Amino acid sequence: MLPAEERLPGAQALIDEGLYFVVHAPRQTGKTTTLEALADTVSAAGDRVAICVSCETAQVAGDDYGAAEDIVLQMIRKAVHRRGYPESWLPPTPWPQAPAGTRINIALSEWAGQCPVPLVLPFDEIDAMLGPSMMTMLRQLRDGFRDRPDWFPASVVICGLRDVRDYKLAG
Repeated sequence: MLPAEERLPGAQALIDEGLYFVVHAPRQTGKTTTLEALADTVSAAGDRVAICVSCETAQVAGDDYGAAEDIVLQMIRKAVHRRGYPESWLPPTPWPQAPAGTRINIALSEWAGQCPVPLVLPFDEIDAMLGPSMMTMLRQLRDGFRDRPDWFPASVVICGLRDVRDYKLAG
């Protein structure tokens, strides 16, 4: 297995610059493995929270974007607790209350605001989410970009089978 840097050249530099970027490739090409390895590499320095979050389970929510947001937030909590980060690096418990369509943005803002280190979040299988659910998620991430790194994740990776930038045309 090649190191993450060789499988996704330039990703570490993009993360170091605090950028958001898209990764897409066909099934069974190693996207998830690469994102997990990238999160491991970013976390290894001990100066950032980096977790790979699967959005695949949010597919069951269909067009119910509020339900999809809740599922993604639970997947974030599950992923971060597996890492064994210090208590001060963990997301707020419970997530803050917010109206559907803003839950991801509000939750990530609160977490980034209280966490002493920057957040790096690769979102895997984001295109498994459907229609309004995926569009709501993407819009919230885009909206939070201007508040990084102090009040939103410093870097976000959007990953899936398709290039989600194409959805801007459809949405």
